[in-house]
Amino acid sequence: MTRKEITTKEDLMKIIELFESIGITYWLDGGWGVDILAGRQTRPHRDIDIDFDEKYTEKLLEILLKMGYKIDTDWSPVRIELYSDELGYLDIHPFILAADGTSKQANLEGGWYEFEKDYFDSMSFEGKIIPCISLKGQKIFHTGYELREKDKHDILILENL
Repeated sequence: MTRKEITTKEDLMKIIELFESIGITYWLDGGWGVDILAGRQTRPHRDIDIDFDEKYTEKLLEILLKMGYKIDTDWSPVRIELYSDELGYLDIHPFILAADGTSKQANLEGGWYEFEKDYFDSMSFEGKIIPCISLKGQKIFHTGYELREKDKHDILILENL
């Protein structure tokens, strides 16, 4: 059986509805996050990247597993990638949120990535206000690694916003 390699706008909206129904603070990141900033889908997406309040990790995983997701890659506490035959890939990134609007995420070396409050925003997409990583945050998140074609595409979109 072949895996679902593209997540659609409909898949994205189902995941957003799920996070909102649970009451989890979240922000779209990655390619869909860039498209939220652009206000339109600009390319196909393999997965949905979501940064979220880490205190909901256990509850979120329990719900996702009941929905038919299976853990594909577990790099806890940095990120967990899950796969569902129905909705495709979901890449969740637990963030520790501070009262002042800043946050931090564990890194693979045992340290932390630290994020200023202006890394977080929300934009209108498909008639809905959706939390996402800000233009400033996306530009920073697209540095420090070898860029793939999709990253170059995303950077071009960001530069034109």
